[in-house]
Amino acid sequence: MDHAGHSLALVGMQASIQNRIFFGLVVLWSTTVLEPLRAIPRMDLNDYPQPIAGQQRWVIQLPGLLAKSSDPGLSTNAVDWRVQLIVGRTIQLDCNQYHLAGQGLRMERLQGAEQRMLYSVAGAVKVMSTRMVCPPDEPMRESFLVLGSKPYLVPYNASFPIVVDVPGGLEVRWRLWKAEITQREATKL
Repeated sequence: MDHAGHSLALVGMQASIQNRIFFGLVVLWSTTVLEPLRAIPRMDLNDYPQPIAGQQRWVIQLPGLLAKSSDPGLSTNAVDWRVQLIVGRTIQLDCNQYHLAGQGLRMERLQGAEQRMLYSVAGAVKVMSTRMVCPPDEPMRESFLVLGSKPYLVPYNASFPIVVDVPGGLEVRWRLWKAEITQREATKL
């Protein structure tokens, strides 16, 4: 083999090695960067039964990654977080006291679907109020009335959607609860 042929063979081997390295890096990148993104299923509602007549379905898909908190006292571990489900209705209010009356949220574990829950409100939900006569010049105001008096908390789990069925006319909102890192001792009696 002459010098030119030898050089072409080296260039070919070098290109082959570069291609192998390049494709190896692509595979490594795709398994370390793209695979975790696919690890969280999105809006897979196949295991959930259809809402019953008169019910509206609301779905919350929690983010897999949240922005870091600026408060160093809050836990960054999602195991320490909870999601508060808030069921209510936006209505126009006058000077009277208003609240929603009805059954609160209940949880149903779905058969054969690991860790999947269906949350629902069964029965009618009514707006109740005092019946005082309001001053004629008092303006109406819009407000969101919440069903129930205690927070309804569920574990934070980005792997599955939170599915809530409520009677038509109600809304579902949510907020995130994060725990403090600090653990305090109780008083022993």
